Amino acid sequence: MKLGLGLYRHMLTPENFAFARQAGCTHVIAHLVDYFNQGTSNPRHNQPTGGKDEPWGRAGNPDLLWTVEELKALRARVEEEGLILAGIENLDPAHWHDILLDGPKRPRHIENVKTILRNLGEAGIPVLGYNFSLAGVSGRVSGPYGRGGAVTVGMDGPVDAPLPNGVVWNMIYDPDAPAGTVPTIAREELWHRLTCFLEDVLPVAEQSGVRLAAHPDDPPLPMVRQQPRLVYQPHMYQRLIDIAPSVNNALELCVGTMAEMTEGDVYEAVDRYSSQGKIAYIHLRNVTGKVPYYRETFIDEGDVDMVRILSILHRNGFDGVVIPDHTPQMSCASPWHAGMAHTLGFIAAVKAVLAAQAAVRYSA
Repeated sequence: MKLGLGLYRHMLTPENFAFARQAGCTHVIAHLVDYFNQGTSNPRHNQPTGGKDEPWGRAGNPDLLWTVEELKALRARVEEEGLILAGIENLDPAHWHDILLDGPKRPRHIENVKTILRNLGEAGIPVLGYNFSLAGVSGRVSGPYGRGGAVTVGMDGPVDAPLPNGVVWNMIYDPDAPAGTVPTIAREELWHRLTCFLEDVLPVAEQSGVRLAAHPDDPPLPMVRQQPRLVYQPHMYQRLIDIAPSVNNALELCVGTMAEMTEGDVYEAVDRYSSQGKIAYIHLRNVTGKVPYYRETFIDEGDVDMVRILSILHRNGFDGVVIPDHTPQMSCASPWHAGMAHTLGFIAAVKAVLAAQAAVRYSA
């Protein structure tokens, strides 16, 4: 089990790489999507939140894919700081929106994803995280919900406003789209779109040595913005795995999202998927409550026993990267860094205890 840090595009700096090393990280997961691009309500020192019905920002340039040169340069910058670039998280909607929407540009967008996978493989980056969702992460609210009034995010009820034309995955890909909304589709149609996506791109992922890692739906509701979700209960991940029994068809397992689900057992789910060897990397955060009413918390104060989660991963020999995807903002000059340092220190301490216990058992 390796300790890592996820960094947004504007945070991929020498200072934050040094911070990661100082906090005990060995790996980095990079976000090349600019979630903050022309967004009006995303503070750059925090995770993207948007308004309850407001997109995060604009998608990138549809004609500028992530090149081999760009990816190799990023990897070199990370390695110069003594870290390993473990993966890229999320595809830019500009590059694949008609795969999600089954629109006229789908063939071109399939080729986009294939190109990105080949580029990642050539650059030596082994994982691409993605979330196959039309509405994306919608409905977040922010406030002093954490211990001691720390600012964190949550949800205060369903998000039922329809998805406007020109918006997918909670980002604007076409600011000039005609007025109107995206028609609601059936859940089985969304599963069909995912199946076709995997059938089209998995052979290239296998050839390139890149694992596709699927994130569960966040928030994990059956419908968000009048569009269906795929993985909103823990057992639904198994259907995604079974679509294509390939080592390259993997999971970006988010413990916080799993804990927000209304059914199932988060510990059983972590055990089930880690014992199958299907987890590419882990998002670790704690929450209290269930959708559509929940709050993110400090890692040691929510509903989930994180020591138990890490113990399960250790027992099952999970050797991927664990990153804190979000943390509460602490009251100091650098709220994001302080929150991350708190969470990383907790994970590192539990890892050390588990390793020591294993050493004692081995020597006995």
